[in-house]
Amino acid sequence: MKKTHNLGQINLFAGLSESQLEKLDSIAIPRKLIRGEQIFLMGQEASGFYSVEDGRVKIYRESLSGKEQIIHIFGGGEIFGEVPVFQGTSYPASAVTLEDSTVLYFSRERFERIIKEDPGLAMSMLALLSGRLRQMVNQVAALSLEEVPGRLASYLLLLKTTQKSNILELDLQKGQIAAYLGTIQETLSRIFKKMSEQGLIKVDKKTVEIIDEASLELIASGEEQL
Repeated sequence: MKKTHNLGQINLFAGLSESQLEKLDSIAIPRKLIRGEQIFLMGQEASGFYSVEDGRVKIYRESLSGKEQIIHIFGGGEIFGEVPVFQGTSYPASAVTLEDSTVLYFSRERFERIIKEDPGLAMSMLALLSGRLRQMVNQVAALSLEEVPGRLASYLLLLKTTQKSNILELDLQKGQIAAYLGTIQETLSRIFKKMSEQGLIKVDKKTVEIIDEASLELIASGEEQL
């Protein structure tokens, strides 16, 4: 069977065998989406999960008052919407594209079929998923328990990991980043300025270049104060 998608680059599929990747490839449906296109809504039945081939997808929830809470931004090689599919529940949040994007869709029905054919695939993916969940728990702790400079440092290091570059394209406007980090825009701007003055980063409009990654890691871990 000839593969048409490079599924080995997807974080949740890393480590699967060639034959397992081919089975997943056979059920992957590519979808080209424009900026601002809704992928699914909170409460909608989880009919399948997605991976990002290119572009970015925002996962968010809205309060009864209409206030938006950004949960995560997914980029190339990342999977989203898989947990409710495995649980057989509805999507716990909504998903929308931040830019023109291409995603791969894996329907729950077809995924369950290949799992029944290859139980080893289920075990492999569960192991990979548990590792990913541990990583996400650590990220949530970093973004909720640290002081604001530590949260920003953790956020920048997370972007570096997902974008695989020291020059980071900011996923969100600064006001949205501030809300995501649990602070206000004025405080965020002061911390960006202080990090720039100390030579840790270089800010240029919608990009941030990491200059001193080691110091950012110390600030993120709480071992050093800004």
